[in-house]
Amino acid sequence: MGGDGMAGPEPLYTGVAHRIGRYADAVRVPAGMETIYLSGAPGIDPDGSVPSDFTDEARQAWRNVEEALRQGGAALTDIVHVRQWLTSSGVQTLSVAVRKEFIRHEPAFMLAVIDGLVWPSLRVEIEVTAVRPAS
Repeated sequence: MGGDGMAGPEPLYTGVAHRIGRYADAVRVPAGMETIYLSGAPGIDPDGSVPSDFTDEARQAWRNVEEALRQGGAALTDIVHVRQWLTSSGVQTLSVAVRKEFIRHEPAFMLAVIDGLVWPSLRVEIEVTAVRPAS
């Protein structure tokens, strides 16, 4: 975050988040930053299909996040907050492994297991908030 030389978002740590995983307890965003709010991105392929393998679906969800951010002039490293929704606790370990392939920094993070998503075949959806220097 803030890799362009400007003062960027600052991860804040109370010690609680690190007891659970590798993410910040909070992130402070300085003045002068643009905010991009990404709607929930499911793991739908460009052709509209949902991969049968959960890992492939999770990777596609992150690719969809990355593409939406790219269109907004941002990158995965600009993410300051993630909300990830899973439909089964049985895929949580796989989901975390895939997230680590895409997210190397420590944004604020929330993971929830819910009964279902908008399409019954979807098993993962990712919402993010990203910030970048104002243009």
